[in-house]
Amino acid sequence: MNIRYFIYIFLVTFFLCLKGFSQESKLEKANREYEKLGFIKASEIYEDVAKKGYSSPELFIKLANTYYFNAKYEDAVKWYGELFKVEKNILPVYYMRYSQCLKAIGEDEKAKEVYNKYVEQLENKDEKVFSASDYLNIIENNSGRYQITALPINTNGIDFGGTYHDGELMFSSTRDTGSIIKRTSAWDGLTFLDLYKVEVDSAGNYGKVRELKGDVNTKFHESTACITPDGRTIYFTRNNMTPEMSKDRKAIQRLKIYSATFINGKWTNVKDLSINGDNYSTAHPVLNSTGDKLYFVSDRPESLGATDIFMADIHSDGSLGRVENLGNKINTLGRESFPFISDRNELYFSSDGHFGLGGYDVFYTQLNKKGHGSLINVGKPINSELDDVTFAINTVTHKGFISSNRPGGEGYDDIYSFIETKDIRELIKSRIYGKVTDKSTGNPLSGSTITLYGEDGNVAAVVATNAEGDYSVETDRFIAYRVRATKEKYSADEGYASIGKEEQEINFTLAMDEYDLFDGDDLAKILGIKEIHFDFDKAIIRPDAEVELQKILTVMNKYPQLHIDIRSFTDSRGNDNYNEILSDKRAKSTMGYLIKKGIPASNLSAKGYGERNLLNKCSNGVKCTEEQHQQNRRSEFIISKKK
Repeated sequence: MNIRYFIYIFLVTFFLCLKGFSQESKLEKANREYEKLGFIKASEIYEDVAKKGYSSPELFIKLANTYYFNAKYEDAVKWYGELFKVEKNILPVYYMRYSQCLKAIGEDEKAKEVYNKYVEQLENKDEKVFSASDYLNIIENNSGRYQITALPINTNGIDFGGTYHDGELMFSSTRDTGSIIKRTSAWDGLTFLDLYKVEVDSAGNYGKVRELKGDVNTKFHESTACITPDGRTIYFTRNNMTPEMSKDRKAIQRLKIYSATFINGKWTNVKDLSINGDNYSTAHPVLNSTGDKLYFVSDRPESLGATDIFMADIHSDGSLGRVENLGNKINTLGRESFPFISDRNELYFSSDGHFGLGGYDVFYTQLNKKGHGSLINVGKPINSELDDVTFAINTVTHKGFISSNRPGGEGYDDIYSFIETKDIRELIKSRIYGKVTDKSTGNPLSGSTITLYGEDGNVAAVVATNAEGDYSVETDRFIAYRVRATKEKYSADEGYASIGKEEQEINFTLAMDEYDLFDGDDLAKILGIKEIHFDFDKAIIRPDAEVELQKILTVMNKYPQLHIDIRSFTDSRGNDNYNEILSDKRAKSTMGYLIKKGIPASNLSAKGYGERNLLNKCSNGVKCTEEQHQQNRRSEFIISKKK
């Protein structure tokens, strides 16, 4: 099963164009001249306007985002749906958000449909989806970090495994022990596997190979063993029946994990574990560094594929807890096997279900309280075109063992030692950093919260911006993150961090969403209204202008004590006197609209100023762009206390 990673590189900003004022200046202004008139939340305005039947892409984006960022997914679905009805040219990020919301409320099929459209949007914008060849390039980049050497103890049979304990290497082998009666397996004609150990000194020299003493080795197969940190208990794999020994030659060989106790230099008191079953196999045990968790492989009924990796807690009395599948990010429809847990709580395992070089490949992931990090192929020379299994490493010395049936070995499977020349964590480590600023003022926003969400939707990290509005967080290079910036009284915003990059800069400009209303403030700036549109040479309110005026109407209905002075301006083009007359008609037309909607006339005043009070240099005779002229065509709604 190929691992497919999608790259998210869209940094999306809201369409809110709101001008903020520093809290300090507002308080000074209030204390000096004015009484605070009220408080308003912009999202309430969007809701009110939308519920009255007015529509625009900008309105639906703002409203849907409000619900999305507050995890009100059912409401977000409604308004994202409305957005897609009225607008075709939509940024890919909204396909993604719409899909996530649909998934959250259980509409899986619709979520898949929208997600597929999201992928199409990525492809249309030349974004990259990882192919098999791309992933091979990643494997190649991971390669070359090991020096590997075949062990001198290998035979022409099967030798595999590499549990290192108390200066000795424990492994499995079909080697000839010199006994007169040589029992062979009907499956491969080789002698049965037994457990052996060999001393290894600090220089890497190997002593004499010896069988484990006690009751562990029998006339059947024994393999893949691990020993508890205190050295008193061993867990190992054994089969109790083979086709040759069974009365029913068609019987399926089953494996079980057993434990034994070290008493007087021998392994004895062999016990069948509670995790075993007669109708499925359980094998290849390994312990975490503290010895309180047992990881193993099984094809038990709850397996996702041919064989999966499971875990069970080990209680203080030695009993085992509930069996847990490690999940579909690790386990596939193929075979996952031979787990190993490092003292840094890293999981190494072999798999033929994830994309690799061939046969069983060794994969790596960092375990954590919320699951695990990204999954990567450890690369060559650990992995080859054939089967590579039973990886084990000491993270202090960076030395370990790997078994393989690769060409050039002594037998069917051989054990190799290796030295890791570059820590695998260096392949994964990356950094996401950036700055958060106020959209209106450009000032840094200290104390903003940056939250990273992993591919599973869970929170991966939370950091805050410093006094300069900067943040930095160490991340996993092979995980695509959704990065959200939030701050009280501001609309949230999101960006996406793609996989494979050592560093990524993601900046945010947040727009204020909650405002204190003061005498002299311009509601148009607060609500993001740049201009009330009229047809050329006319003063009749257009439908698109109604959407904007509904925002003004909502505020005035909520705060009936407000008085609004409506001011209309034109650019410098055209006759000066005519511009003033036209702007005055438009201001009074705007006032008339609000009066018809129920606002008392005593709460309103209106005047046109033509091309007076230009905001830039674009006066008569000065050549300017359309955008520059647009700055001067505006409507102001100035707040004052009710007269």
